[in-house]
Amino acid sequence: MGQRFGGRYSPHGTGTPGDPDDPDSTPPVPRGAYHGAQVDPAGARCNLLFVPPVVLVFTSLSGGALTLATGLISAGILAGAAFLTREGLRAEVAFNARRVARKPALPRKILASLLTGAGVALAAFRNDGDIAGSALYGVIAAGLHMAAFGLDPLRDKGTEDIDDFQQARVARVVDEAETYLKAMSEAVRRAGDRTVEARVERFQATAREMIRTVEEDPRDLTAARKFLGVYLMGARDASVKFADLYARTRDAQARKDYMALLDDLEQNFAARTRKMLSDDRTDLTVEIDVLRDRLQREGVRLQG
Repeated sequence: MGQRFGGRYSPHGTGTPGDPDDPDSTPPVPRGAYHGAQVDPAGARCNLLFVPPVVLVFTSLSGGALTLATGLISAGILAGAAFLTREGLRAEVAFNARRVARKPALPRKILASLLTGAGVALAAFRNDGDIAGSALYGVIAAGLHMAAFGLDPLRDKGTEDIDDFQQARVARVVDEAETYLKAMSEAVRRAGDRTVEARVERFQATAREMIRTVEEDPRDLTAARKFLGVYLMGARDASVKFADLYARTRDAQARKDYMALLDDLEQNFAARTRKMLSDDRTDLTVEIDVLRDRLQREGVRLQG
């Protein structure tokens, strides 16, 4: 009769501690392949904004030189507005996903609304030459765009208890880390392997958990600086070299080694993030105990 194999490294075996120094600890639940995946906020409604410029170009071809020039300028303005809307939506999602964030330096969606109004007004003026009516069309278009896509975040979030010096330090490290992560994505796309791309995205989700932890508590920056700087820079360089080699040779061993590197990086990043969160919990426990002692000295009885 068959017997299920059990052991330290089996899926349901015993003796698989998460911490070698703590035999009673349990390993973290493994993440799924799509952990941290997000839907692109620039969906169909945003892509539809690129349709009017195209239609405007083709309808301007049958007119004279002035009509064509005006139509092309209007189409360019509307296309720029569509592009800014898409980037503004993505920036807003990134802003909302972070507990501590600065408002966008460029209010893309507001600027897109203004450009939409200008493009529509110019297109209307091309057709009837009525300045007042064209301006009215532009105001309506800008208002509808703003109502459909909303405003950009107009104030910083979660920075009330963080001084400017700490904010600047964290911002520099986070911006550098995000640059490395973006470069990794761009590199592995050249390899043309969707499995590798998904694996890189999973590692990036783990790295961004560390980034969010540092943003929420800048005191963790010292412990995370090497991970978000040196290690991510090395991961970026390894990704570039792997993509260049694998795109030419489809070397299976190179792919295997790169995937193993990502496994090691993800485990180390996750372990460091758990350690930082554990320290935060320890700090919270200390604060609670101090507060309890103060209340008891004041004669306040606490239940439990």
